[in-house]
Amino acid sequence: MDKWKDLYRQKLVSAEEAAQLVQSGDNIVAPLSNGQPLGLINAVAQRIRAGNLRDITYVSGVDVRWFDLYHPDLVGKVTIDSGFVAPATRHGVGQGLFTYTPCRLGETVDMISRCRNLQISTMVVSPMDKHGFFSTGCNVDWGWEAAKVSNPRSIIVEVNDNMPRTYGNNQLHISEVGAVIENTIPLVELPFIPINEKDEKIGRFIADMIEDGSCIQIGIGSMPNSLANFLMGKKDLGIHSEMLTDSMVDLYEAGAINCSKKNFMPYKWVGSFALGTRKLYDFIDENPMVEMHSTKFVNDPYIIGKNDNMISVNGTMEVDLSGQCASESIGFTQYTGTGGQLDFVQGAWRSSGGKSFLTLYSTYTDKNGEIKSKIVPSLSNGIFTTVSRTEVQFVVTEFGVANLKGQNLRTRVKELIAIAHPDFRSWLEWEARKMNFIP
Repeated sequence: MDKWKDLYRQKLVSAEEAAQLVQSGDNIVAPLSNGQPLGLINAVAQRIRAGNLRDITYVSGVDVRWFDLYHPDLVGKVTIDSGFVAPATRHGVGQGLFTYTPCRLGETVDMISRCRNLQISTMVVSPMDKHGFFSTGCNVDWGWEAAKVSNPRSIIVEVNDNMPRTYGNNQLHISEVGAVIENTIPLVELPFIPINEKDEKIGRFIADMIEDGSCIQIGIGSMPNSLANFLMGKKDLGIHSEMLTDSMVDLYEAGAINCSKKNFMPYKWVGSFALGTRKLYDFIDENPMVEMHSTKFVNDPYIIGKNDNMISVNGTMEVDLSGQCASESIGFTQYTGTGGQLDFVQGAWRSSGGKSFLTLYSTYTDKNGEIKSKIVPSLSNGIFTTVSRTEVQFVVTEFGVANLKGQNLRTRVKELIAIAHPDFRSWLEWEARKMNFIP
């Protein structure tokens, strides 16, 4: 223990000193959300602003807090490269000031290690244990394994006492680290999102199709929260999900989740990152039920498919009559990202008894106050397809569930029109005939 403490003291530096390890032209990679080191990145921004660094690329995603690196006066001096657009980067990406890398979350480690050169790997970690190990806690995602396999020039960790220590394959040893920063700040917590009547209808439709003993992957938002409410009476549910959420803790406390029926990694929650409230972070802290692993493992469709009765539930934004689902952009403007949606759609199909659901409201109101259908004859101009029509299984709106996998175009049109808003069904049928999808 004294040996590792001595090594820790030798490598402990200020954020400004650690930023000196960054050189012009470097690619810096950080994990998602709370895994991004605020102290270090702000110190790097100071060096760029002072003219001591140039041509830096910063790769991260799900940015939930503002960094000095995003300041307008650094545009052109640093490239902000997001793998999943979130509130802090959405405007910059939309305006072309930042950029976006299309990626599946399960392939991000390979994209970093095989498609790019990584000079600086950095992440937030829990305090070092007596064996000299840091845990990457609630943000393993792509950052940890990219650091392990990409041979960066330096790994810089920012120790935060609030970062939970988690089990699984997500640790770094002090001997692997080039510099240590200490910066204890609160983890970002997500606000509660209220549930509406449409969410409740969608949640009930899906819950009715989920059997006891299923293994679930759900995200965050009002619809997943609604679904969780309807799963409270289920038994023996398991967890294999890229993201762990507060609603899963609620289901555990209600007795619905125990992972006892999981045939792959039984009795274990398996996740890659956690984003929610302090309740969630405290729950996963040193909890032997919870294992956090890299997205290369958690999001591998082959690994996902090892779980029998795998249930995947994700949101989409627009569906056309052939079954294409666009889940990440509004026209040409990147709004979120592909994330793990396609990984889990494919993985659930590999699963014995698996089901994947893509959910959306049937309509939206445009900027002119006009109500429009989200089920459309063909995808809007410029919008990006996230899940191709060959992959989609179930699409759900507040009007029902459409079963598309393996169905011909005539059947798809019938299924999708049945779950569209009634005001748009005749129009959709007319358009389907014009496209010769139906006679």
